[in-house]
Amino acid sequence: MADAAAPAPPSPPVDLSRITFESTRNRRRIIASYWFIVILALPLWWRTTSIDRLSLPESRARVLAEKHLSSPVHVELRGSQEQLEHVHTLHHELARWISPVAEANGLSFTAGQGPHTRKAGPGSYNVVLENRQDAVVEGRSLHIGLNEPSAGQRVIDTVTKILVPHVSQTASEEHRVVKYSPRYRLAFSLLNEDASSGRAALSWDVREAVDTYLHGTFDRLSVLHNFTIESQVQYHAPLAFEPRAIHVADNDAHGLTPEDLTVFVNSAEWTLASSSSNDPVLHFVLFVPSSQHSPLYILDHEGQATTSDAFVLPQWGGILVLNSPPSHLTVSELAKTFHTFHRQLLTLLGVPDLPAGVQSRQAEAFTDWQLDALVRQRARQNFENSKDTLNSIVKLVHQIENMPVGEDVQGDVQDALDALDAALEAVPSSSTQALQRSAEALTLSSRAFFNPGMLALLYFPAEHKYAVYAPLFASVAAPLIAAIVREVIAWRKARRAARQPEARARAD
Repeated sequence: MADAAAPAPPSPPVDLSRITFESTRNRRRIIASYWFIVILALPLWWRTTSIDRLSLPESRARVLAEKHLSSPVHVELRGSQEQLEHVHTLHHELARWISPVAEANGLSFTAGQGPHTRKAGPGSYNVVLENRQDAVVEGRSLHIGLNEPSAGQRVIDTVTKILVPHVSQTASEEHRVVKYSPRYRLAFSLLNEDASSGRAALSWDVREAVDTYLHGTFDRLSVLHNFTIESQVQYHAPLAFEPRAIHVADNDAHGLTPEDLTVFVNSAEWTLASSSSNDPVLHFVLFVPSSQHSPLYILDHEGQATTSDAFVLPQWGGILVLNSPPSHLTVSELAKTFHTFHRQLLTLLGVPDLPAGVQSRQAEAFTDWQLDALVRQRARQNFENSKDTLNSIVKLVHQIENMPVGEDVQGDVQDALDALDAALEAVPSSSTQALQRSAEALTLSSRAFFNPGMLALLYFPAEHKYAVYAPLFASVAAPLIAAIVREVIAWRKARRAARQPEARARAD
């Protein structure tokens, strides 16, 4: 029987310094390669994270900030030979009373006097003193009576209100007016609360009604706005609340309280805008209540039914309630509805009313005085809003040091400043040209302020970015820094150990 095999002798211990991947030289090469890659990536990182920060024309913006749009307005007082003394006295009173109000509202007011009227134009008006009780506007001439002791002050008050109508506006009236835009979409909607209940308007001649009742107004307002029209019919447009049950003339009815009017629009159920556009939308809704809620009235603060069947939602649009309509609404049957929509449109666009006691002889919906006042007011608002927006851009760029300012932002700011300069040059001769230039400046300044590159940093500043990337960079950088520190310490120890035999040899 063969002897058992002798056990193999134990293998000698492995010398780690002889293993290739554990050698000091290779380890240091690996660490150096990591740092070499990091150093090579630094220019790429710098390039990809750097921002374009072009200079803005700040000096021009500061100079324009001190300027204001001042539209020239001249009023000629006219009267017969017998009234020349009154004309002369009233001329000085008119200039003394109106000039401060006009100057505070962006007008450069002058007054003249003479025995006869002259042809008036934009910015130039005639006030004709006559023996009459009422006041009538015809073109750009105001015919007003001067046959009572207080007539002089009445003339001054009337001219002030008709030239600067926005001074007498209340805060609620100003809040109704939409912000200026060169283009608006007008959405006309026929909404049936529940067409299956039997009382519903299934169709309407909206195209013909718009042409008949609104086309002339669109032409008059073309110097300010362009309008796009759209319409729709909905057969199920439920309310989001239950109207209050009331009694009117011993009959059951329902009413909308003032609180209900503020939440009347059911945005969750109603689809009122049918097209996609960046243009502001003004809604005009003809609402037909269901048989369950009909007749539907608008209530006052005491809970009593009013004679009004329409209301305006500030900066949104207008709504009219139509009880028991026919199944098809013809152009003639829509006359009352569109006259109401017409008044609501003028209110939303800021067309001022004539002063109390003043009538118009013009066939148009509003007079030249009203249109001129609106043009001047909108031009002034656009000019001031453009200046404020440009100054806000300059302040933001100063406050946020790493906010990008690209060529598109720089170009829009420069073009906006050019448009403001053009508005200042145009206003002495044409308020309409000043309006167009100021509207252009407003569009450009808003586009620069809401530039995506600037907004991204405004809502996601650099501090947030550092907070997001710091954990990632720290986890990568810590091992690399620790490895190189360890190698430096090991190198110094090895160097010190290599010097010790030499030191002993010198000592011996």
